[in-house]
Amino acid sequence: MRNLNGKIDAMKRWQFWLGVVISIALLAWALHNQPLVDIWQALKTAHYLWVIPGIAVYFVAVWARSWRWHYLLRPVKNVPTLAMFPVVCIGYFGNNVLPARAGEVVRAVVLKRREGVPVSASLATVIIERIFDGVVMLGFVFLNLPEVAKLNGTSGFLGSIESLAIWGAVIFFGVLLVFILAAMFPEKAENIIYAVGNKILPLKWREKTFPLVHKFLSGLESLRSPKDALMVFLTSVVIWLLETGKYWLVMHAFDFQVSFFALMLMNGIVNLATTIPSAPGYIGTFDAPGIAVLTAYGVEPGIATGYTLVLHAALWLPITVLGAIYFAREGIKWDKALQEAKTEPVPSGTT
Repeated sequence: MRNLNGKIDAMKRWQFWLGVVISIALLAWALHNQPLVDIWQALKTAHYLWVIPGIAVYFVAVWARSWRWHYLLRPVKNVPTLAMFPVVCIGYFGNNVLPARAGEVVRAVVLKRREGVPVSASLATVIIERIFDGVVMLGFVFLNLPEVAKLNGTSGFLGSIESLAIWGAVIFFGVLLVFILAAMFPEKAENIIYAVGNKILPLKWREKTFPLVHKFLSGLESLRSPKDALMVFLTSVVIWLLETGKYWLVMHAFDFQVSFFALMLMNGIVNLATTIPSAPGYIGTFDAPGIAVLTAYGVEPGIATGYTLVLHAALWLPITVLGAIYFAREGIKWDKALQEAKTEPVPSGTT
């Protein structure tokens, strides 16, 4: 067992350093041939008061995320949105300072400590959130496909954005379909998982994995109703429109103007790009595509870079500070929280 844990820790370290290398490479690519004096001029002359309403709108979006998580978890336990909000902030804090989106696991552990919701059920709803987020982000890109041609010719970022969006749609909609089918037919899904697991997993792994399958599938119950699935989708659209509103407000701090639809496209592309491994805080994976989108729209590179860096900081800093405060009040440490997720107790009588 120690050998296995050692291999997992080594893999995590490898993933962390891979993310750091990718972040450095993307930042170098985004900033190459850009005079620092132009970036400094854009930062020096910005009207930062516009960032304040942008942050306020962003926290409305975080509240909407808290309501969405409350809605997804209702079949497991009805936790009020007010109780969800600090936990969601803790998740942001973890994602922003830890690699591999570990904040998602931390918030599931905190919710279990507060409300007794099984970690596996929470993580199932978190995955649903990420899938719906991905679908909405792809929707933002597809809605602006006529504009995407501008990126293909000028940005050079990740080759053809149109092809990337199509493959992304296939992946996200495919996973969403699998989850919906698993939610609608939980017994069949459980039987299939057991049958596959019995063939490919060692006995000691089956003893730990199978009891968690039922709890994980219980977290998918909100997808059984088309009405509930539609509500989750519409809430996800509202969340990302609010976040685009922050992009729009912060834009007014700088000397350029693009349409709200252009910022929707930017929002979709940068958030899809942040699924790529990176250093904590999505360094590089957020900035490089953001700068590329704006320069493709004719924004001066120095201004595009200054705006993207300020926007990234405004997205990162306030929610991270608030999440850190909430996490400190919980009185636990990162390693203990992550360890709790690994050692979730198995209910007796589960087969």
